Amino acid sequence: MSDVRQNIRRQVCTDPGIHFNELVRELDLAAGQTQYHVRRLLRSEEIVSEELYGRTHYYPDGYDDWDRCALALFRRETCRDVLLYLIEYDGARPNAVADELDIARSTLEYHLSHLVEEELVEKRYGDRNRVTLHLANPERTGELLSRVTPSVSDRLIDRFTRLVDTLLEDADGTPRPTN
Repeated sequence: MSDVRQNIRRQVCTDPGIHFNELVRELDLAAGQTQYHVRRLLRSEEIVSEELYGRTHYYPDGYDDWDRCALALFRRETCRDVLLYLIEYDGARPNAVADELDIARSTLEYHLSHLVEEELVEKRYGDRNRVTLHLANPERTGELLSRVTPSVSDRLIDRFTRLVDTLLEDADGTPRPTN
């Protein structure tokens, strides 16, 4: 196996759920070169890929569907922040989460829809149909969160998206998720 392919495999094992562009940046490789070696690794089943929410993520063998989806969502700063908030304040109301994270409620709902769909968060309805948010599987979520180290560029992209969302909301008062 070539050194480049070994480096790609090592990076995927070290950083499960890494997406293609991040892999290119982290290893300082050309996109075509990375694509060639990733395809070879996929064919030999040394890594697996999954297309989730607009990005292709790569994993070493051994991660089940829930783990792969969770790791992909953890790479999104807003999703990660919501989960970290719920680890500390389980049973939080959506307005409290949006206020604490300083995001529009529509942005929160956009990310919550993915978190609920992938069974990371549960929406529970209480008195007068009031919603509270709870981690669906706190132990497993906490363990997987510790494996994700988002890159600076991922954090910048997430923050830029939040900024645009805020600007759009401020422009006409209508909340709109941008991602």
